[in-house]
Amino acid sequence: MGNLEAGITREAAFALLQEHNKDPFHLEHGETVEQTMRYFAHEFDPENEEFWGIVGLLHDLDWEEHDDEPELHTVFAAKDIEAAGGSPELIRAIQSHTSDFNPELPKPELQMEKILFAAEELTGLIGAAIAMRPSKSVMDFEVKSLKKKFKDKRFAAGVSRDVIRSGAEMLGWELDDLFARTIVAMQSFAPDKDTFVPVA
Repeated sequence: MGNLEAGITREAAFALLQEHNKDPFHLEHGETVEQTMRYFAHEFDPENEEFWGIVGLLHDLDWEEHDDEPELHTVFAAKDIEAAGGSPELIRAIQSHTSDFNPELPKPELQMEKILFAAEELTGLIGAAIAMRPSKSVMDFEVKSLKKKFKDKRFAAGVSRDVIRSGAEMLGWELDDLFARTIVAMQSFAPDKDTFVPVA
């Protein structure tokens, strides 16, 4: 695929995220998607893992400040990322995940962009589902549980099921496959993975 340059270090990207996001939930979401993207990069594009990670970290940079204008989500971010030295490839990749809101933005083309599009909303649904579980852990979370939450439109109602479905289609993956892969991706960096003991 060739080398993709973010034009900005991970440290600078996180500082930028903190500058525009004060809600700990938004910072955590950025880091969750970053780690999910890094996991997928190992499989599909290991030489560009850092780029995939920074795309995930900054994908919602402007959401907290402009969540009342979803059609301009990532349009505001582009200026801030560019000012911080971010590359056109970085901006393009981030903007591709909101092309369903704004047809003027680029559609996902690279595998990395398609995975961001598909997995970003899904990590939110998984996170909400885990929070309701007795273990509060992703380590004992299964696809069948996720399917139930996915079908229940009232659960985490802000998560777009259509985006997740169309993301799976873009990738040519079955929905269950996307679910399973994203759960495993989140298990790979779960902070409790070393201490979690399954209940017999």
